Order: sequence, then C-alpha cells, then structure tokens
Amino acid sequence: MSNNNEFIYGRGAQLNVSNRFDAHNHEFRDDFLNHCATEGDEVQNSKTVLIDTFSKSIVNKVTSPDVGMGFSLNPYQGCEHGCIYCYARNSHEYWGFSAGLDFEQKILVKRNAVQLLEKKISGKKWEAAPIVLSGNTDCYQPIEKKLKITRQLLETFLKYKHPVGIITKNALVQRDMDVLRELAADNLVHVNLSVTSLEEKTRRILEPRTASIKKRLETIEKLSRANIPVSVMMAPIIPAINSHEIMPLVKEVSERGALGVGYTIVRLNGSIGAIFTDWIRKTMPDRADKVLNQIESVHGGSLNDSRFGTRMKGEGEFADQVKQQFKIARAKYLKGRERPLLNCDLHEKFKDGQMKLF
Repeated sequence: MSNNNEFIYGRGAQLNVSNRFDAHNHEFRDDFLNHCATEGDEVQNSKTVLIDTFSKSIVNKVTSPDVGMGFSLNPYQGCEHGCIYCYARNSHEYWGFSAGLDFEQKILVKRNAVQLLEKKISGKKWEAAPIVLSGNTDCYQPIEKKLKITRQLLETFLKYKHPVGIITKNALVQRDMDVLRELAADNLVHVNLSVTSLEEKTRRILEPRTASIKKRLETIEKLSRANIPVSVMMAPIIPAINSHEIMPLVKEVSERGALGVGYTIVRLNGSIGAIFTDWIRKTMPDRADKVLNQIESVHGGSLNDSRFGTRMKGEGEFADQVKQQFKIARAKYLKGRERPLLNCDLHEKFKDGQMKLF
C-alpha cells in the first residue's frame, strides 16, 4: 500500500491497496519517498503494461439475479479507463494484482478470444442466447483502437448471425458502425452507452480516461440515426456528486435517440471502499464525509453491500428518491420507447458460418 500523497493525474485510483489473497503486504517507506523526491524519480511506474493471456474459455455464464444478462464476454481484464467506482476492480485480485492502480495499469489481453468465441457458438450443444461484451471490463478501452479484438468478435457474431449486446463508455464504438449496421439489420445487436454525468469536470475526475461527455452524446445520436438500438446506463449514481443530474440527463439522451435508461447506485465492495475513500478525500475533501455517509445510508450502514436484490439499487430514503425520479423521467421523456428483443432464431441456420439450405 502506498503512503505517497502526491496526486496522480490521469488515473482514477491513487494507490495500490493490498491484495486480499496475498500473504504479504508492502508499503513505501518515507526514506524511499524522500529519495524519489530528491532525485526527481517516479515513486512507481505510471505506464500501462499489456500482459498477453490465452484463456481456455471466453463465454461466462452470469448467475447473479441482479444483472440483466445471461452470458458475458470480456476480451480484456483490467481497464485503463480508470473509473474510480468500478466494481470490476476486485476481479483483478484473482490475477495476483491490486484492485487499485494495477487495475488501470496492468491490462490482460485475451489474445485467443475470437477463436474461443467461434468454437463456443459453433458447437453442436450451444443454443443461441445474447452474449454481452463488457460484462466486467470495457471492450472499447483505449488499447482496443490498436488491437481490434472487439471488432473481430463482432465480425464473428455477424458471421454466425448470433445476438450480441455491448456495454461501453467509449466513443470508439463508432469505428465499428459498419458491422453494427449489418447486425442491427437482423436485430442481432443492442448497444448500452454508459453516461454518468453531463458535466465534463465530473467526468474527468470520476472516469479520467473515458470518452468525453460530448463524444458519448454524439455516439448515441449517430447510433440512433443508423438504426442501431442504443440505450443509456446512468451507472453509478453517487450521492452529492451526480445524483442531481437524473432529470436533465434522461432528457438529453432521449433527445439524442436513446430507447431507454437504466441506473445503479454506487456500491463499494471489497477493496473498492478503501480506494474510493482515499480518492474522495484527495479530490473532494470538503464533501467527502457527506458522500461516504450517504452511500452508507443506502446500503444498511456500510460501504460494502453484497446482498442480492438490494445491492444495485440500494434501500432507504435516498434510494426511494432516485427510483421515483427515474420513474418520472422515463414517463416524461421516454414514453412509448422500448428496445427490441434480440433475435435468437437465425443462429441455428448459420452454425457453420454460412446459411444452411436444408
């Protein structure tokens, strides 16, 4: 764990917390920190490192009753976007890394993702069901611009006429509009854009390496105009940070063509509680206690909430207020809109990658 108080710009987490699976912890001693300050050296390397992995499987069955997906696929583990609140941070500990800075700096790349997907969905026992890209970490994070694994995955879904969902907060999804249009023509794709705030200043401190708000709103509009179904996730809602933006945000994305809006309320499970607490005391010291206390009020007096049924939406007065605001906002700005169900009927005819005549 780092005791360094220097703010790290361009990153969300400001420290590496201890990995719960490690028997030993480490920290930076004052004499080392003083030496770095004197010599002008970095306390720790801030560069992003790519680590190649070769998984045995790529499609994950989702058993949580709180998540609206049956299967997910993540071509990358770790995420350079650096969203301070991200629930996926805890999963980096299973790889032997910290949920803090390591999550943003050490990105695991599943090099054989496309081959594994093709093997899975062409298998005789597989029955078509929507597979969601980015159930854990963003499939359009910065490195995707170079590696194009997500694009190859989408081309594979198109080849086999298989339904796919996408969750992202990166405008890079616009790059793949050609493939998305073809998928949408057969009702095989739905895109969820994550928009947490309309205020760029808030976006920069919450999600330092994500696409700008302007770019995300532009992306919603372009996808909608191309007849690619697009919805928005306002996730998470954080008390006293973006909770006042519900009505204006729903209004704005509805005008851009969004078919629906979903939300979650922030929960700080596992190591994320310590990471978020350290971050907010450095970035918003004047309101840190207020924010942390209100988060606790939503989750039974704790930052940590793992209870199915309540962990995503919370409980209590604040949670009820959020629920009511979304009900009003949807009725006012999204009335009559609904996203079409993804088509699971075509895949069986294309199980070998081409249309079966008989």
